[in-house]
Amino acid sequence: MFASDRYRAYPQFTHEHDQLRKTVRDWATKELHPHAEEWEKARKFPNEVFKKAGELGLLGIRMPEAYGGLGLDWWYTVCWAEELVQCGMAGVTMGLLVQSDMATPVIQELGDSYHKDNFLKPAIAGQAIAALGITEPDAGSDVAGIRTSARRDGDDYIINGAKTYITNATRADFITLAVRTGGKGYGGISLILFPTDTKGFRVTRKLEKLGNHSSDTAELAFEDCRVPVKNLLGGENEGFYAIMTNFQGERLVGALSCTAGAQRVLDNTLQWCQDRQAFGKPLVGFQTVRHQIVQLETELEAARQLCYRAVDLLVRGEDAFREITMCKLFCGELANRVVDRCLQLYGGMGYMDECEVSRAFRDTRLITIGGGASEIMREILTKLLGV
Repeated sequence: MFASDRYRAYPQFTHEHDQLRKTVRDWATKELHPHAEEWEKARKFPNEVFKKAGELGLLGIRMPEAYGGLGLDWWYTVCWAEELVQCGMAGVTMGLLVQSDMATPVIQELGDSYHKDNFLKPAIAGQAIAALGITEPDAGSDVAGIRTSARRDGDDYIINGAKTYITNATRADFITLAVRTGGKGYGGISLILFPTDTKGFRVTRKLEKLGNHSSDTAELAFEDCRVPVKNLLGGENEGFYAIMTNFQGERLVGALSCTAGAQRVLDNTLQWCQDRQAFGKPLVGFQTVRHQIVQLETELEAARQLCYRAVDLLVRGEDAFREITMCKLFCGELANRVVDRCLQLYGGMGYMDECEVSRAFRDTRLITIGGGASEIMREILTKLLGV
């Protein structure tokens, strides 16, 4: 199915959107997907992938043209997130989306010309690799509990602490780093742009994961790392709300990506069920198989519409906090269910590493954990809905 076929019915998308879809899909299917097995086994994809994405303009879709971005709106980001999954590796998808939609938007939002010239611009071009450093050994979804400290010393901050589960960490040129500059709780948190060539910084361990094997994830240590005060993003002790706002983009992009990824798996599964023979007829000849497929297709359409509702609100400048939280919860849980049922329909083949659905089964499990666990999303919604 070509990119335009599924999305032609949606009035949000124009010919220009479809051109971007085609660019991303062609790149993902022709240049990335053929390397899936190789990069999964290597537990890393080449840095050149970031450079190519930058050359195609994909790492700064909503960023200003003055810094190398395309200056477009969220509907183009939708196309980017939905088509990148055609590479068939959630690790590659995650690594690139961290760069484009998690580690850099806050630089555009809060940064001055120094930040944008020295960090944002090379990241958009794919010449610098970015990571987002929030999670710590003792602080995951509880961002207000981070301990990594940044103590003011003249014109520098001296940073000490540790981070874990950080994507792109083994090769990042800089980290958008959450640190504690004040007292306990959310009021003492700041964001600092941290160059990884800083003395005292080290990658303590590259982590082996259940899935997303083609991306690198690591634990980090900061020992008396001296960083200029000018690398502070926004005001001191004002980083918590910036992180929470940044989470909204991360969660929405994650919901869009996992929904599109689940759709890819379901499309492939339908083809398998049309080709696979059992008891003298194709699998789709059995009512139970047909009904499972159409049920999942219906639920994926509902998930897509929920995401599009959130995007529509953002584009119109309205608050979408509730809708994005719903997207993260609903789409993540659904993607896991879709992939699980699809693996079942593949039978024994689905359990084999050589079958892409087995990789999708492992990879998809992360979406209900990363960027805010489903349990946290439910708790946020209870407060928003007054339950």
